[in-house]
Amino acid sequence: FNMFSGSLLDLRSLKRSNPHLSEDVVLIRALRDSNLPKFLTDDAVLFCGILSDLCPGVSIPEHDYGVLHSTIQESVVQRNLQPLPSMINKVIQLYETMVVRHGVMLVGPTGGGKTTVYTILADTLETLHHSEHKANDPFYQPVKTYVLNPKSVTMGELYGEWRDGLMALSVRDAVNDTTDDHKWVICDGPVDALWIENMNTVLDDNKMLCLANSERIKLTPSIHMVFEVQDLAVASPATVSRCGMVYIDPDELKWMPYVQTWISGLGDKVLFIYSITGVS
Repeated sequence: FNMFSGSLLDLRSLKRSNPHLSEDVVLIRALRDSNLPKFLTDDAVLFCGILSDLCPGVSIPEHDYGVLHSTIQESVVQRNLQPLPSMINKVIQLYETMVVRHGVMLVGPTGGGKTTVYTILADTLETLHHSEHKANDPFYQPVKTYVLNPKSVTMGELYGEWRDGLMALSVRDAVNDTTDDHKWVICDGPVDALWIENMNTVLDDNKMLCLANSERIKLTPSIHMVFEVQDLAVASPATVSRCGMVYIDPDELKWMPYVQTWISGLGDKVLFIYSITGVS
């Protein structure tokens, strides 16, 4: 059901933005774009093969992301990171997922690049907002982040009892912000069935945070819930089906980019050591 509903959301958006494309091309592209981000590398190959079998002879033209792609590259380089195609592709996948979903799960092991992906996207949207391309896409807005670790606190401290908890404070602050800026409430840490189930009303079409004191906070269109998790082993299908998903596969990144970034930063560190030791 999640695959079907997510594809329908993407299909509607693609058809409106590409009226010149035939329906079968739009359908296949919607199925591909909405489901490919959540697959492992090996599974993605199988999925593309299944799509080819479903619609033989249908060629899907590669989408030209233009200024978005180039700005992502610039943002990566500015942070002294390596502009690998796999990393840029994940940033684009997160962008496309957030356009159609207000709840997104970034899934992958520690050190795989989950934080880097959403940070680069935030930098990119900020840059595009202050450029002449702002009018091309209303999604090009600055980003405000509210980062918390739900597993580091109790349920009462997270959702609140007789006073607001961390989640209530973050969401309330985001709701009270009436600007067009994006507000991303980022839950960084393991998923637990105890706290994640209370988010179901937030993640569905109601977009409502229900608190223990019977208060309900309605999310605005500029608010996104982002879950940065290692796996979804204890998350229920009801929760997973309400979210878009982007899997960050560390096998695509490998170890060389870490070494290249470390080496590129050695120059400044060596100069700093020379300056404090007086060695020339």
